[in-house]
Amino acid sequence: MTAPLSIAMIGTRGVPAAYGGFETAVEEIGVRLSERGHAVTVYCRGSRHRATRYHGMRLVHLPALPVKQAETLSHTALSTLHAMVRRPDAAFVFNAANAPFLPLLRMRGIPTALHMDGLEWRRAKWSGRGRDYYRWAEGRGVRTADALIADAPGIADYYTEEFGVPTRLLRYGAPILEPTTSASPALEKYDLRPGGFHLVVARFEPENHVREIVDGYRRSDARLPLVVVGSAPYGAAYTAEIRRIADDDPRIRLLGGVYDQGQLDDLYRHAYTYLHGHSVGGTNPSLLRAMGAGTAVIAYDVGFNRETLNGTGWFFPDADGVISALADAEAHPDRVRDAAGTGQHRARTAFRWDDVADGYEALAHDLAAGHTIHPLAKLLRRQAPERVDA
Repeated sequence: MTAPLSIAMIGTRGVPAAYGGFETAVEEIGVRLSERGHAVTVYCRGSRHRATRYHGMRLVHLPALPVKQAETLSHTALSTLHAMVRRPDAAFVFNAANAPFLPLLRMRGIPTALHMDGLEWRRAKWSGRGRDYYRWAEGRGVRTADALIADAPGIADYYTEEFGVPTRLLRYGAPILEPTTSASPALEKYDLRPGGFHLVVARFEPENHVREIVDGYRRSDARLPLVVVGSAPYGAAYTAEIRRIADDDPRIRLLGGVYDQGQLDDLYRHAYTYLHGHSVGGTNPSLLRAMGAGTAVIAYDVGFNRETLNGTGWFFPDADGVISALADAEAHPDRVRDAAGTGQHRARTAFRWDDVADGYEALAHDLAAGHTIHPLAKLLRRQAPERVDA
C-alpha cells in the first residue's frame, strides 16, 4: 500500500468536463485518484460551476483574461501562484503553452510533469507570433519539466527524435457506449434513423480537414446523409467556406455545436460511419468516442490515427480519398460491421481509464520520490517550507 499524495492538476478549464480532451482526462483521472485516497486539487477557469468539491476532488476557481491569446496563460499564472502556497507533492500541468510556469513550481519544491498534448504549433490557427511561442514553449518544457507526458507513440517519438528526451506514454481512455433499444432524442430531433447517416464531429479548423471531408462527400455518390457537428469560434472564414461547399447539397446537414453529451453520444452510437479528419494531435478523444460507440471509422491518413485504430477502417489523404472510402463503406456493410466491432474491442481493451489512472498514479509517486529526467534538477530546487494543508 503506497502513501496517499496531494496532487495538483493545472492548465485546463477544469471539471466537470464540458469542453475537450484535457478536461475529460482531468475528470476521469482525478476521480479515480481521489477514490484511491489521494488529495486531488483541480484548478478551474471561470464561474460556470462554483462547487468546491466534485466527486472527491477539491476545486479551486480562478479567473482568466477573456482574450484568446491570454486566457490560458493568465489562468495558469494564478493557478501556479496558488499551488506554490499549497505546495502539493506533485503537479500535472496540461498544455505545453504553460511551460513558462514550470520553473516557479519546481523552485518551490513541487515536482512537475508537463502533458505535451499534440504538436500545437502545427495548427493553422496559430501563425506568426503564436506559432513561434508554441515552438519556444515546447523547448522550454523539455528543459524544465521533471517528466513529460505523451498521449500517443507518435508524440513520444517526436520528443525522442527532436530533443533526445524520454516521455511517459499515458493515453486517454475510451468511453464504451453499449447498444440500446430505447428511443433516441437526438435522432428524433434531427430526423435521423439508426445506421442511416455518416457523422463528423470536429472544430472547424484546417488541420481537422472538415472542408476536405465535406467537399469529398459533395462530389461522391453517397446515399446516406452527412451530419456535421462542430463550429469554429475563431475561424469565420473557414466556416464560411465549408458552408459554401455544403449549401448546394441537401444531403449535407451542418448542425453546429451539439453540447448535450447524451445527444452527442446518440449520434456517435447510431452513425453508419464516423469521418475523422484530425491530423496534428496525438490520441484524439473524438476518435476514441467513435470507437467506443462501435462505429466504423474513416480517418485522415496520418500515423496518430492509424496507430489508434490499429489499421482498422478506411483512411483518406484528401477529398478524393473521402469519395472512394464512402463508396466502399456503403457498398460493403459487412466490412462496416467488422470495422465497428474491431474498433470497439480495441477501445475496450487498449484504452481503459483505469489503466490511464494507474499510469498517472505511478508517475505521481515517482515525482514525489524525486525522479526526474534532468540529472541536476534536485540541485536547482530550493528548499521550501512545509506544505500548507488544504
